[in-house]
Order: sequence, then structure tokens, then C-alpha cells
Amino acid sequence: MMRFHDKHVVVIGMAKSGVAVAKLLHRFGAHVVVNDKKPREEAVGIEELESLGIPVICGYHPDDLIHEGVSLVVKNPGIPYEAAPVKQAQELGIPVVTEVELASQIAKAPIIGITGSNGKTTTTTLVGLIFKEAGLDAKVGGNIGTVLCGLAEEAGPDEWLVAELSSFQLMGTREFRPHIGVLLNLYPAHLDYHHTMEEYLAAKLKMFANQTPDDAAILPYDQPEIVEKCKDLPASIYYFSKSQEVPKGAFVKDGLILFADGNGNTEPIVETADITVPHLDNALATILVAKLAGADKQSIIQVLTTFPGVEHRMEFVDSIRGVKYFNDSKATNPEAASRALQACKEPIVWICGGLDRGVDFRELLPVIQGRVKAVIALGQTAPILLERAQEAGINERIHVDTVEKAVLAASQLAESGDVVLLSPACASWDMFPSFETRGSMFKDGVHRLKTSLA
Repeated sequence: MMRFHDKHVVVIGMAKSGVAVAKLLHRFGAHVVVNDKKPREEAVGIEELESLGIPVICGYHPDDLIHEGVSLVVKNPGIPYEAAPVKQAQELGIPVVTEVELASQIAKAPIIGITGSNGKTTTTTLVGLIFKEAGLDAKVGGNIGTVLCGLAEEAGPDEWLVAELSSFQLMGTREFRPHIGVLLNLYPAHLDYHHTMEEYLAAKLKMFANQTPDDAAILPYDQPEIVEKCKDLPASIYYFSKSQEVPKGAFVKDGLILFADGNGNTEPIVETADITVPHLDNALATILVAKLAGADKQSIIQVLTTFPGVEHRMEFVDSIRGVKYFNDSKATNPEAASRALQACKEPIVWICGGLDRGVDFRELLPVIQGRVKAVIALGQTAPILLERAQEAGINERIHVDTVEKAVLAASQLAESGDVVLLSPACASWDMFPSFETRGSMFKDGVHRLKTSLA
């Protein structure tokens, strides 16, 4: 694109998004410099970038990296705005964006953006599956899988670009405009990055900042604070609710999901008892996206009633001697764990704990009382979670230091008809590089347990 030609751009943070952005801007004729604070031996993709003539600086942030000749800074979403080069760019009035902003600027395909504290990946995956079933051309990526700017370059105007988006990504947008924007929910999360709930919500609401009346905003009717904050959005607003009838959107009534078009007409979609999606609100939001994009009803029903789930999100691992083991490692905050706990109808042996972000977990007390029979905790938050378990009257409380020990302890406590649930309520970074690693270790432990008991 001409807007990047001959411009000086600094890309901060490599990872797969930084490498993809650098290559993209280089193809568009920009003068790109890539900087990553990690040492050279830990950075991936250096050789590929340098083979293209793109300079890569590792190990530190040079004092002269940001200067008045720089036109744009593209940062990895996880890099805080307090980082020295980001602050320097802001002080000089240089735009600081994430790769999602670049994707929106080059995209020919209409974008569907999906965000929220919980359920983003499941909803994004469901939309992609329904589009495939319905014969709608779509590319799925963003915070899930493929870097969005790469997909945006490939997707044509007759396709859809379906993107899972985090608050970190959205915070770095300026002109980003999805044709359909979805906010699933908002609960305390990432406050070590955003500092306050107000800033966290503001980042999420950037989803809708540039929409027009030709676009659609999909919102959770059961969260009044979001409804109130978004009542004056320029986009056409659709709501979803598990507990109330909505004027325009999708809702549940008498065990049936209905779609209301806003003109007084309602259409039955599917019985709630027939869907295999773990959380109903994800299914409701998915139905709205699919309807607005033109998917046929039968395709919607087919996917929602056969959905096998997403790895690390209420993923059934195995059944051993009548005990079911579920991997919900993606539950990185208390609300996500609460949803998982409430989804289980059987007595639960709960494996939890992880990175300490200053959460007290008191909101989980009414959820675990009478539902959880034993708590096995690990990581930085283990002591406080075990304290909450004691307050809830749970007698079986165990502190372990590895996932494998947690699986073994759970197997000794669980009886036939119980569920062993890994749903940490915390991020993984105190012990693991990612929630995926944590979940995979849990699954490996379950498989080893089954082999040992065979």
C-alpha cells in the first residue's frame, strides 16, 4: 500500500505477529527496523527477516530507536505502554498500533471481530465452522491461530475475515472497523496490564469506535453496565440473553433459542437441550453472527448440535474407573472457572491455582459450596484458594507443586460418578509458558494415570 511506502516503521516485539508485520510492511516498501528485548538466541524469525534486508536489534531497546523520522510504531500486543520505546513514541506523537490495525487498513474482506473476557475462542471457532457448513468463504484468525494481517492480505472482498481479538490488540487500534463486532462479556481480567476496569472496558469498546449504521454491534443483554455504556453506538445493535427476552437479537425462552429481528418477528432456531456448546451465551452470540452474515438455519443447527469443543476449554480428556476428567486450562480468571464449575452436574474434584494477580476469589465461594468435594491447588495462588475452600466447608484440601501430582491426588479423592476438573481461575505464567502447556501436561498426566491402572 502506498501509505506505507518509504515510511520508517519500528516493530517492537517479534513473536509470530512481529515477524508477519515486518514482512508485510517490507513488501509495501517501508523501511522497517525490528526490536526485541529478548536475547538473540531466544528470538524466532531473525534469520528470515535479515535475509530480506530487515535490521533486527535484540537484547535491549536502543535509546535512539524512536526518533522524529519514525512514522509508525507497531508493537506486540503484550508489550505494556510503559515500555520505554512506546512511551517515547507517544511523547513524539508517533502512532503506536498493533497488527490488527494494519490488518484493518489493508483488508478487502469485511471483518467480524469477536472479543470478551471469556468465550472468544469458542465463539470464533463456532462461527468459522458454521460458515464452512453454510458454504460461506471465510478466513479465521487473530488471537486464535493465524496472524490477522496475513489473512487480511489474502482474503478477497467476497470472503469474511473472522477474528478473535484481545483487549491488548484492540487497545492498539485507531481506524479498525469490523462490519460485525461482538463483545461477549466483561469481567475483571488483565488488570495488571490495564490497571482499572474502566481502561479494560475502554479497550474492548474500541471494537465499535469506528462502526457506522451499516455495521452491527452484538452485546450481552445480561450485563446492564455494557448495555448502558453502548446505548448510543452508531451501529445497529443486537443483544443476546440467557434470561431475558430481547427486542432485537437472540434469547432463550422455554428451552428454545429464538431470533428476534427487531420488527416484532421471532424465529425459533434450536432447542437448548440439543446443543453441545458448553456455554449458552457463546451459542447465542454465534447465532447472531451467523444470521447477520447470511448463514442458513440448518447449518447453524448442524454445528451447534455436533460441536466437539475446543482444546483446553471444557475439553473431555478421558473417563477412568467411572471418573470423568476435563481440561479447562483456558479458564484464566475466576469468572471462567465459575462457568466451568457450574457446567458440571456431578460432584467435582477441582484442580486450580496459578499466577497471583491480587484476586481474592471470594466470588467463587457460592459456586464451590455444595458443588466441589475437594480442592487441589498449585502455583502462586494455592494458599488463598485453599483458604477459600476451607471457608466453603470443603474438608479435602491439598497443596501440590506439579500438575502430575495434582492428577494423582485427584484420582485418589474422586469416586465413580465424580468429575475431575482442571479449571485454574488463574493465568499460567507463574509455572508454565502458556495455558496450552498447562493443559497438555494435565492431559498427559491423565493418560499416564489410565495406563498405570490398566
